[in-house]
Amino acid sequence: MAASERILGVEGGGTKTAWVLVERVTDGLRVIDQGKLPPSNFRLTPPDRLRSIFGQLPREVDRVGMFLAGCAADDRRSLEMLCREIWPEAKIITGSDRDSGLAAALGRSDGIAVNAGTGASVTGRRGELIEKAGGWGHILGDTGGGYFLSLQALRLILREYDLHRGEAQFTANILRALSLNSRDELVRWAQTADKMEIATLSPVVLEAARDGDSNVVKLVEESAEMLAEYTAAVATRLGLLAPKVILLGGLFCKESLYVAAFRRRLKKNLCDARVGMSEQSPELGAAWLAAELEERETFLVKADVAESQELVKAATEQLNPRSKNLETISAKELVELFVGEEKFVQEALRREIGPLARGVEIVTKVLRKGGRLFYVGAGTSGRLGVLDASEMPPTFGVSPALVQGIVAGGVSALHRSVEGAEDEPGGGALAIDERGVTGADIVCGISASGRTPFVLGALAAAKQRGAQTILLTCNPARMRPDRFDLEIDLATGPEILTGSTRLKAGTATKIALNILSTGAMVALGKVRGNLMIDLAVSNEKLRDRAARQVAELAKCDYAEAYERLLKHGWNLRAALG
Repeated sequence: MAASERILGVEGGGTKTAWVLVERVTDGLRVIDQGKLPPSNFRLTPPDRLRSIFGQLPREVDRVGMFLAGCAADDRRSLEMLCREIWPEAKIITGSDRDSGLAAALGRSDGIAVNAGTGASVTGRRGELIEKAGGWGHILGDTGGGYFLSLQALRLILREYDLHRGEAQFTANILRALSLNSRDELVRWAQTADKMEIATLSPVVLEAARDGDSNVVKLVEESAEMLAEYTAAVATRLGLLAPKVILLGGLFCKESLYVAAFRRRLKKNLCDARVGMSEQSPELGAAWLAAELEERETFLVKADVAESQELVKAATEQLNPRSKNLETISAKELVELFVGEEKFVQEALRREIGPLARGVEIVTKVLRKGGRLFYVGAGTSGRLGVLDASEMPPTFGVSPALVQGIVAGGVSALHRSVEGAEDEPGGGALAIDERGVTGADIVCGISASGRTPFVLGALAAAKQRGAQTILLTCNPARMRPDRFDLEIDLATGPEILTGSTRLKAGTATKIALNILSTGAMVALGKVRGNLMIDLAVSNEKLRDRAARQVAELAKCDYAEAYERLLKHGWNLRAALG
């Protein structure tokens, strides 16, 4: 292999597409870059979606190892042809995520790799002989994976309720995790949820097991036992009496409880097995296979010190000298501190009155011409964008498509953290692609630090499509490698709780978004005076508000206003004539 050769390793499954870019150096294979993109199961992900995901991966490579869940032996050629569209000059090796998992776990040595993530599979090798168990997909198989465990738990909830009116606490935990309010809502959610969405409940299931819920403990033990039985069956077919059994996948890597349950159950079926965790990730296994090496070499990872130093310099990451002793002050002193810090929000907004006004003008011009406004953010910033967008239809009677929120990690990120979702610029670019952003639209990226990769990737993709771009930050001192049509930097300063940008930065961001959206709607004629005349009347409180507004604007009494609204189907604009 030439010293300059660049190798891309990709492992795609039901939770994510993990990739790593490496190059050959004297001491082994050096990691140049790595990241995560949305899921890519060959059987479940449409070809156009796969093309979009592949299009966000590094292009300048000499070799590609593409290993996807659902890719059977007779699918490899089709997957290779798909890759060839993106990397026409590269040498391409394709296969299943079983292959990359086996390579990561064992290299070319004998043993068994047990992968438990969204799905689950067992793959063993002895010399040239390969044996497999499980991994038949979520409809008929995947026993022992996150999807299987979560689905069994959902069935437990309904069964115990029907038989004993039981599992109230576990039900409450599941509903809380999904931001649902009842079992009926849970059933409706499950009927439309995909494999990955259901699998994300596995941490809640394992938490209940750790808390001693006997029914859930039994589920976990049964799931681990089935996986252990598959492992023992593979060992028997290979004639391995004391095999090396290597565990990989999110369910094992993140949940020691599940590892312990599997070890216990395997001990009964295969008492001499040597169980350990994989030292390498599957995407590194994919890169190793693509390199076509006989022996695994050391992967060297170089920390990005410059990027870390840039984040440390962010204003929101600095220590606030006024809140150094939070744990020692009284409740009254803490409240006074919080209230006092709000002056920095006001000052930051006042300093940016000009840019905010320009933002209102730009957004108004785009919307007036039939374009759309997209907010893009991660974490708190993303949730604030989604919140502002979701308020537009009921407040101003506009289509939900007019103002849209995009949050890194998707809908799950609205009520819980989605690990690593903000770190991949390609994820932001994919979101712009899938929302169909055009040159007629405007995209507002929201990032307290001004450096969130997901947001910057989305803005870069929007610029390529000809859309106008706004970057809203709380870090005026940030580096500015890219320029956008408008940049709004709110100097809110260090947070009371260092780095917690849901505080002052979040407050200032929420107000700035209020200004942009409300200002545009006012300019578009969605209000009269200071009244919402396109209000969506959907409950008793809003019916009362609508009647009072009509009475005010039409100079009539409340009863007449109410009758007018009834006559016009609660359409305020029509009732006003």
